[in-house]
Amino acid sequence: MINSIPLFVHPGLILILTGIISAIVPRKIAGIVNVIGPAIALVFMLILKAGDVCTLSFINDMTLFVIVVDRLNYVFGMIFSMMALIGAIYSMHNKSRLEEAASMLYAGGALGVTLAGDWMTLIFFWELMAAASLFLIWANKSEASVKAGFRYLLVHMLGGNLLLLGIILKVSAGDIMVSNVSEAQDAAFWLILIGVAVNAAIPPIHGWLVDAYPEGTVTGSVFLSSFTTKVAVYCLIRIFAGTEFLVWAGVVMALYGALFALIENDMRRLLSYHIVSQVGFMVCGVGIGTALALDGATAHAFSHILYKSLLFMCAGAIIRATGIRKINQLGGMAKKMPVVFICFTVAAFSIAGVPFFNGFISKSITITAACEAGYPMAELLLQLASVGTFLSIVMKMGYFIFFGEEADVTMRPVPKNMYVAMIIGATLCVIYGVFPHALYEFLPYEFEYHPFTLDHLVQYVQLLGVSIVPFVMYIEHMQPHSALSLDTDWLYRKPFARIVKDFSSLCVTTQLGLGEFFKNIYNDTRKFMKSPFGTGAYNPDIVREPAGNTMVTILITLICAIIFIILMPGQIM
Repeated sequence: MINSIPLFVHPGLILILTGIISAIVPRKIAGIVNVIGPAIALVFMLILKAGDVCTLSFINDMTLFVIVVDRLNYVFGMIFSMMALIGAIYSMHNKSRLEEAASMLYAGGALGVTLAGDWMTLIFFWELMAAASLFLIWANKSEASVKAGFRYLLVHMLGGNLLLLGIILKVSAGDIMVSNVSEAQDAAFWLILIGVAVNAAIPPIHGWLVDAYPEGTVTGSVFLSSFTTKVAVYCLIRIFAGTEFLVWAGVVMALYGALFALIENDMRRLLSYHIVSQVGFMVCGVGIGTALALDGATAHAFSHILYKSLLFMCAGAIIRATGIRKINQLGGMAKKMPVVFICFTVAAFSIAGVPFFNGFISKSITITAACEAGYPMAELLLQLASVGTFLSIVMKMGYFIFFGEEADVTMRPVPKNMYVAMIIGATLCVIYGVFPHALYEFLPYEFEYHPFTLDHLVQYVQLLGVSIVPFVMYIEHMQPHSALSLDTDWLYRKPFARIVKDFSSLCVTTQLGLGEFFKNIYNDTRKFMKSPFGTGAYNPDIVREPAGNTMVTILITLICAIIFIILMPGQIM
């Protein structure tokens, strides 16, 4: 049943308005405004129901479907609204107006994409989301964050423009509603897919994520970890469900991220690699395309936002207290930061899929769906990726940060609001882990799945054994060490940057040479016009043209001749 609703109930627009207000009100109340806004947005999101629609008239009698609610985007809208509120609480102490405003605009853009029913509305909020997230990186105000921000901008300009081109093709063909395009596989299909794949961080176009997210602010990284990739997952489910090669793209993501996380020493880079890995489970589910797999992808996106944001909040609290990001420079944090340790343990058990934590109730759905759909190799490789996750998060980060040799660091106080946000996140991870049907009943497709069966529990015990034994046996080799992990982002940070620099230098040199050439022609012409029958004695040093001018003249003549021959072949006989 379709129910028309007014625009002012749009949760995304409420967040956008909150961001604008927080940028202009006195700083003392901006943090409170940023909490009240997401709270209202969450209430409005919970009030919405499947079938609610909001339309706007646009140019040429086009109708924009700004809100179209169904069971799929209701789940994503609910978790995005919840995360906006938790993130706002975590950043209440923040004194940066730019960051406060950008975080709300970013979350509002994510909700706008999620609720959009037509392509034009989707691309508008998509670009808003990309622009706002950039300022969460630049707000760190370090040289590394500025450079990473520019690289982030270039990559997302590429992805956004490809998506826009695909949308233009769809709209010009009269198809304005967002829908599944997996059957067509035409130019629009590939353009939209690549544009969305950039935001989903599918290798090899994932480097922007591990390059930029660690350089964001402590509070900004919590928002960054929650929205961009999960909005892309939502779009993949909505537009590309059942596209089979995404099964293997997801498997590659899951393994790739887990393996790189094992050798990473920077806390936030390690967590960023696990965004790639965990999103891989979701992308694999999208490719499988069955009701169980799509519900698994949706549920895992929901769970992932909770536990991944909690991991970034814990890492941010440690960085806030110590100023240190490197794992090998930390140790003994369990005694110094017990609340952070407890919250980290909950998040680590969740991402590792430990029973009775929310990661278990969602990750196992995708693995089961792969088995039932006839992808045994995908099932095996996803299990292997889970081993890597347990090793790098639970064992590596958990052991060396909280139980390693105590580091001699000066501890600074952590704002109480950060603890409150972490406790809320940890509580939700446990609640959904213990009561999975609190999430299952909202999933878009009806399915029958029971996570706490004997075979699932035995399977996890086996996974636990496979993970712990090698860690204990090779604990010395698992010790983090200072080294640079090279990834695909190196290609555009180093060689590509050098190519662009050299090409720019060539262009500048050519421009200067041509300028000098035409300047000399102008000066010689002026001299001739002043005295065409000059009576002065012949001086070859004055009359003779510089060798460079002659070479440029020959080069230009040659290029013109080649162009003439190419463009007019019929005239050359």
